[in-house]
Parts: sequence; structure tokens; C-alpha cells
Amino acid sequence: MDIGIYDEIRKYDNFDFDGFFDSVTDEQIESILLKDRISREDFLALLSPTAEKYLEPMARKAKEITLRNFGKSIVLYTPMYIANYCTNGCIYCGYNVKNKIARKKMSYEEIEKEAQSIAKTGLKHVILLTGESKLYCPMEYLKGAIKILKKYFDSVCLEIYPLDEEEYRELVEVGADSLTVYQETYNEEVYKTVHLSGKKRDYRYRLEAIDRGCRAGIHSVGMSALLGLYKWRNEAFLTGVHADYISKTYPSVEISMSVPRIRPHAGTPIKIYDVTDKNFVQVAVAYKLFLQRAGFNVTTRENAKMRNNLIPLGVTKMSAGVTTEVGGHSLSDENKGEGQFEIADPRSVDEIKDAIEKLGYNPVFKDWQFC
Repeated sequence: MDIGIYDEIRKYDNFDFDGFFDSVTDEQIESILLKDRISREDFLALLSPTAEKYLEPMARKAKEITLRNFGKSIVLYTPMYIANYCTNGCIYCGYNVKNKIARKKMSYEEIEKEAQSIAKTGLKHVILLTGESKLYCPMEYLKGAIKILKKYFDSVCLEIYPLDEEEYRELVEVGADSLTVYQETYNEEVYKTVHLSGKKRDYRYRLEAIDRGCRAGIHSVGMSALLGLYKWRNEAFLTGVHADYISKTYPSVEISMSVPRIRPHAGTPIKIYDVTDKNFVQVAVAYKLFLQRAGFNVTTRENAKMRNNLIPLGVTKMSAGVTTEVGGHSLSDENKGEGQFEIADPRSVDEIKDAIEKLGYNPVFKDWQFC
């Protein structure tokens, strides 16, 4: 019987990550960098403290791999938040059900207005986001929203609460083509301590969401842990294991990696495991060396300087003109819903486009379309 992602991740429950990292040698890293393809064990070694001194050759190789597989094209997109009602008690998120924030669910008329505002920038890719509340955002509401967005955009990505396979299939049928699910943390015990209530507390149901989406006909998926909730080296490795599993199980599905770090948010401060810029770069280039056909997405959780510096290291997707407020692109301040977190790069679509071109890369507004 085939092993599912839950059992695949559980293989590492008792793995001695710290002991492995301590055992990695310079010679081992140098040998890995000579390989055309690397194993999971090699990938883990590239996340080690020893590998930190090899970031420059890792970055050069990541750039070569990206140019070979993606050229100099970077797809631009923006998120569109249509609701921020949530039933979960996630202590790291501004949408936490216990947080006293301005809640908002957009009407279809408001969604159309928001779509028109985004479309004027030339963007053809949008991510549809909601809080995790099936009461406020039932399937019929989501289907109606997607139908509106397909009038203006070639690609509609879902970043909503996890669904059953048949529910994903229904959304694919009305135009959704992509799916992003952040597992947040792959450590099941830590997962329980940061998800105090709500459906999201079900670790396995969330973990298997991407499988269900792939079986339902999703064209591409994005995945990551939210770095800062636990040890970043462990989390990055298990994210890579997840992506490796998806690529082998669903070879026709495109994969995009990301390295989101916790940003300031409403609610109670929590313990955060530090993830430096150097750590971020190490994860990004290690992903590229391990998952050579996977794209890499850098969001506005990172500031403008950081995002510009990352472009030559393997970026294939970038958000632009971002707001995390519900109705943030078109509604007046008194009618908006509060944002999920603070963004670090407020540049407009034109400013991002210009920055990409100055670095010798090509900003892409439309990269594919189903016939």
C-alpha cells in the first residue's frame, strides 16, 4: 500500500536532527555541491550550520538551476482578501477568533469592484483569501466569488480553509486552478500548542489538504511551514519532504516553495524562533538545489531590499501591490476589514515591475491559460 504524506512525515518523528547537523562535514557539503541531483539526506545537510559557509556556491548553483528551468521570468500576482471571519484559535495570527479586530465579508458587488481595481494594474494572477470560517464563507459564496474573478484574471489561486476532495473539485470546475496551504509547523506537538481551537487544530486534515486538491484537478500548489514557530532547519527539511512527496505522487502538478517568516499581528505576543536573513537565504537556495523544477515565491512578508536581493537566487513568483485588508484595493477605510498581518514591502505593481527589469529579469503578468 502506498504511504501517504502523514506517514511520510512521521518517519522523522524520532530522528535526531541536532545530532545529524553536528555530524555534517565540509567535505560532505563540497561533495553535494558537485552533484547534478541530490537526495533528501543531502538536502538536510545543506540546511546544517556547516553549510552556512557555503552559501555563495549554493546561491550560484541555485541561480544556474533557475535559469535552466525558468529563464529570467518572474510571475507577478497579488492576494485578494474577501473575508476575515475565522473560527480558529491560532495564537500567531491576526484573524484569531478571540482577537478584537474589524471583521468584514465582502458582497459580490464589492468583490467585483475589488477585482476591477486590481485588474487595472495589469495583473492576471490573483490569490483568493479568506479567514477559516465555513459559516461566513460557505462553498456557494466561494464559487460565486471565483466566477466573478475569472472575468478579470487568468489564474485564481485558493488560500482558504482546507476542503474535502469533492469540494476542491467543485471550485476547480468554476475556475480555481491553484492551491496554497501552509502547514504552519510540521511538528505535530508544537502544532497543537499554537492551534488552540477550531477545525485547523486537526493537524492531519490540514497536512493532507494538498493531496485532496491534487486529486481534484488543481494545476499548481504552493506550500511551506511558517518559519518562527519551531526550529527552522527541521521545518524547512520537512517542507522539502512534503514537496518531494507531492512531486513524485502527482508529477503533473507544478510546485512553488516559499519561506514565510512570522510578521507582527494582532493578539498576544508568542515565543518566536529567530530566523535571520542568512537563514532565509540558506533555506531558499537549499530548496532550489533539492527541488529543481519547483518555483520559488517571495512575498511581502519580506522588505523591498531583501526581495530585490533574492531575485537572482531563484525567485520565479513575486507578489506586488499588496494589501492584507479585506477590500484593501478598493473600499474606503471605514468599510475595510482588518489585515491579517503587517506587510514589509508596500511597493505598487509598477514599482515591483521596474525593480525586476532593472535587475535584468522579465516581469510576467500572464504565464499560461487553459484552452
